[in-house]
Amino acid sequence: MIDLRVMQNGDFMSTETVVLDEKLYSYLLSISLREHPVLSALREETQKLSNAQMQISPEQGQFMAFLLELMNAKKILELGTFTGYSALVMALALPEDGKLITCDIDPKATDVAKRYWQKAGVDNKIDLRLAPCLETFEKLLSQGEAQSFDFIFIDADKNNYLNYYEQGLKLLRKGGVIAIDNVLWSGRVADADDQDERTKSIRKLNQYVFEDERVTVSVVPMADGLSLVRKR
Repeated sequence: MIDLRVMQNGDFMSTETVVLDEKLYSYLLSISLREHPVLSALREETQKLSNAQMQISPEQGQFMAFLLELMNAKKILELGTFTGYSALVMALALPEDGKLITCDIDPKATDVAKRYWQKAGVDNKIDLRLAPCLETFEKLLSQGEAQSFDFIFIDADKNNYLNYYEQGLKLLRKGGVIAIDNVLWSGRVADADDQDERTKSIRKLNQYVFEDERVTVSVVPMADGLSLVRKR
């Protein structure tokens, strides 16, 4: 229940996060979302797929791009490409000499991604690695890439979230940020009766990060929940 209290001047204040109904969500998008036309076209094509829910929301993409600009980020690692929306929105936020490495194992979905990266003119910034994410981590570390990434976005198979987090910290520079998607998992993480393996993995990761003194953390209740973890 949201606690709305009337202040003396007649305005409302809230002590908790406002729940977005359809009307308020539409209003939020109308006054904040500045979506590149190629991003919009990619989102529309992806919505026709049976697994379209794997794509991040447009406001989350814009929020991550905002963070990248604040950080002056130049080097990004993404785990989980799908049809390329998140990679595209981040690549658009990078400077011309920026580089984004994105990892996936699905050539069909990433073929869609490559078409739209090219349409937006950012394909030169994106390095697609078609291999299991942990293999890509091992390769990057063996090539001396430790502590060189500004930003890492984790949105791949949930059962490996904790492994991705630990490996990501090795690649992340001091002061860099790891963003972890789906940490609220449609509310299932708060349901003690939900013992699905993916739910348990996300729940375990959330508690682990909360207790990790190597980082500072903030969970943003946007879309399906986004954890922002800054390496100290």
